[in-house]
Amino acid sequence: MTPPEPAALVYVFAVCRGGDLTALAELPGLGTGAPVRTLAAGPLTAVVQDVPAAGFGEEALRQRLSDRDELERCARAHHAVITAVSALVPAVPLPLATLYLDDGRVREALGERRTSFLTALDRIAGRAEWGVKVYAPTGAPPSAPDAGPGPGAAPGPSRPAATGSGRAYLDRVRTRQRDREQRHTLALRAAERVDTVVRGLAVAARRLRPHGVEVTGKHRTHVLNAAYLLDLGRERELRAALASLRRDETDVQIELSGPWAPYSFADAGIADGRIAEGGINERGPNEEEIDEGRISEGRVDERRIDGAQVNGGGTSP
Repeated sequence: MTPPEPAALVYVFAVCRGGDLTALAELPGLGTGAPVRTLAAGPLTAVVQDVPAAGFGEEALRQRLSDRDELERCARAHHAVITAVSALVPAVPLPLATLYLDDGRVREALGERRTSFLTALDRIAGRAEWGVKVYAPTGAPPSAPDAGPGPGAAPGPSRPAATGSGRAYLDRVRTRQRDREQRHTLALRAAERVDTVVRGLAVAARRLRPHGVEVTGKHRTHVLNAAYLLDLGRERELRAALASLRRDETDVQIELSGPWAPYSFADAGIADGRIAEGGINERGPNEEEIDEGRISEGRVDERRIDGAQVNGGGTSP
């Protein structure tokens, strides 16, 4: 006989070592009406919330996360809980939409990965993640304007053919292409210098996939997207180093975000993006990670959305 479907599933936000987490009960979480609560499993504690199976089962979850607005709402709620936990104790953030059939399955999963979680918690304790992005402007430099037709020249596509059979026109095209390539090369070198300086302050670093034009806009190119794990208390050094780099690296734009919960450096506690076998894991463009439920600049940061993940065997084939 097929067992009845559960009325509720357990959504897991993060794993920590416990501590005074009573304030979490005031959080709305995913807005299901159930409180955000803690679940002890030996030396580990999971931060969880009960959610209705009808709205978070495998098929319902796929539909929910395929809707951009609903995906953003869930990602923001997920991130808000992780941020609150991380403000209280070191915590390993779990991917968006990590679900189990019941408390027993959660405890079982944490028990199986106990050593990995404890190792990850040791790594991130007393540290925070910072994001550094470097962009290169895509427009032509002011010192090199496009050479157009001379005074009195007739407009229209036939004009280049009248100037040495189009040779001058083709030369201008080649020059523009060469200038773009040179500017891009210079931007990449500047990005490497930025990365070298920030790595010198960090205990760990991770390169992430640069965003495409749909995120950056057509007027700049993303040449460095990196995350750095820094000891708490080094923020002033980091900001001073980036201020100096901005003065020196005038050909690029350098942006800093953070501090974040250490999404990029806590995943050693998770095997292949999940903490139990038998689930689905629709990783978005990642290494990144479209990986982490982080919100940045008012958008769902593509690094932070892992997609649907249902664990414990009950809602997956």
